[in-house]
Amino acid sequence: MTANPSMWRFRLFHSTARMATGKYTNQTNQTRRDAVNRGDSANTDARNGVGRGDAEAAVRILIQWAGDDPDREGVRGTPARLIRAYEEYFAGYHNDPADVLERTFEETEGYDEMVVLRDISFQSHCEHHIAPIIGCVHVAYLPRKRVVGISKLARVVEIFARRLQIQEKLTTQIADTINDVLQPNGVAVVIEAAHHCMTTRGIHRPGTMMVTSRMLGGFRSDPKTRREFLTMIGNPVNHRMR
Repeated sequence: MTANPSMWRFRLFHSTARMATGKYTNQTNQTRRDAVNRGDSANTDARNGVGRGDAEAAVRILIQWAGDDPDREGVRGTPARLIRAYEEYFAGYHNDPADVLERTFEETEGYDEMVVLRDISFQSHCEHHIAPIIGCVHVAYLPRKRVVGISKLARVVEIFARRLQIQEKLTTQIADTINDVLQPNGVAVVIEAAHHCMTTRGIHRPGTMMVTSRMLGGFRSDPKTRREFLTMIGNPVNHRMR
């Protein structure tokens, strides 16, 4: 009797699925045992519906998929280290940047000229490859009766940067948040950054910089104001990373 090809494919698929599931279960169990041996709660600490043990098990699988032995001495602790690093890299999801700008100061003696904070360094991660984005942000606003502590502007940049990002979205989020909360007469944001998704992989073009900008209010409607801001931060096209 001739075997049905469809039936063989069906059996092969389910056999492969069972093997993959078993391997994932073994990895998860090993990671949880490691957590118990470390004496921490890594096997039970859930975040966004995912247990730490499960997250570490996923890293173990990736290490094995890459071709290494996840039980090798040099990388055995890597899953736990990477998950701790992710907590730092993506801490911005647990903070509201609008809250940072709520405290303002009205005793400005009528100051209504440009406030510029330039060269705010940041590190983010590309949402397409989870590769680093490293650069600097220039922020300016035209106060309307009140100002905010300059460290708060840097904090807004940090919160948005510590999320999966594309630079265009990051630029818009920073500018729109400052504009919505402070309601100034204008906001300007320029970002210059190197994207490791194209400098260390893919097309491999180190030294390439991406520049994005968002101009609101007076910075968009008044060329003179916009030009003054761009002069203060230097020509972004030729601006060097600091």
